[in-house]
Amino acid sequence: MTRPVAAVTGGTGFLGRHVVAALCKAGWEVRLLARRDPVHPLLAGCRFEVVPGDLGNPGSLSRLVQGADVVVHAAALVKAKGAAEFMAINRDGTANLAAIVARDAPTARFVLISSQAARTPHVSAYARSKRAGEEATQAALPLGNWVILRPCVVYGPWDLEGIATLRLASRRTVPVPAAPEPRIAMVHAHDAAASVVALCGPGPSAVVYELSDERTDGYGWREIVETAALPFGRMPRFQPLPDLAFLGAGLATDAWASITRKPAVFGRGKAREILYRDWGSDRVLQPPAELWRPTIGLKEGLAETVAWWRSEMQAGSA
Repeated sequence: MTRPVAAVTGGTGFLGRHVVAALCKAGWEVRLLARRDPVHPLLAGCRFEVVPGDLGNPGSLSRLVQGADVVVHAAALVKAKGAAEFMAINRDGTANLAAIVARDAPTARFVLISSQAARTPHVSAYARSKRAGEEATQAALPLGNWVILRPCVVYGPWDLEGIATLRLASRRTVPVPAAPEPRIAMVHAHDAAASVVALCGPGPSAVVYELSDERTDGYGWREIVETAALPFGRMPRFQPLPDLAFLGAGLATDAWASITRKPAVFGRGKAREILYRDWGSDRVLQPPAELWRPTIGLKEGLAETVAWWRSEMQAGSA
């Protein structure tokens, strides 16, 4: 019996690897766009076809999507040298892929993994680029065979960018934004990947969903750090700082990144995202419960993530 084909971009990134593993486990035949054959513990035991190339190569994109039942677009930049670089991948790369899907795989379902940041494009260049990617998808696929997922903060094992939060939680003193405290919704990578698989099959189309765990209203920054600190066996002391302190740190990081030509996740844009007070989600914006429900709570998920980090630290690889 022929298995359904899922064409995937971004399968070598943090969430993308979880998605590929979940698709393989669910019985999909996975075709993966990548510059090289990916090797990673999360993909151990997964069998997939690699299409060499990137989002700027029309020939590679055409080979990727032809004959696919679903196209999962997870590729994105989360750090860049500037707004133009964000747009080049998160908007223009998405537009390239969606246009080729419309031409070469018009019956394929298109699942775009966007970001909750797209809800507030004024906050940062990253947020604007993610909203622009959503708009490019809708423009290229007017028949509506698409679904857009906006995960909130995704965390879990192998999140190398999230290690900074774990390091903060292991310290005795942790800087936090002054009141009012921002609210941040969270979702474990395993649950986020499961939602992608659930929405690859038949279901609602031309819809935008947000993804979070059961606490759709989110968590305070202190609660997140305290929960992450539990496995370390101590509670940190919090040092409230004014917004200007975070913005200044972001500006300094941007300046250093400009000098070194090495983009960093944290910068003025990320500081503005951190300081935005309402990253909670509305429960009615979650996918239908009959299709997907989160299964991992913050305490369990962060304990697993800290255990992974400690293991990697002992192995000297993180």
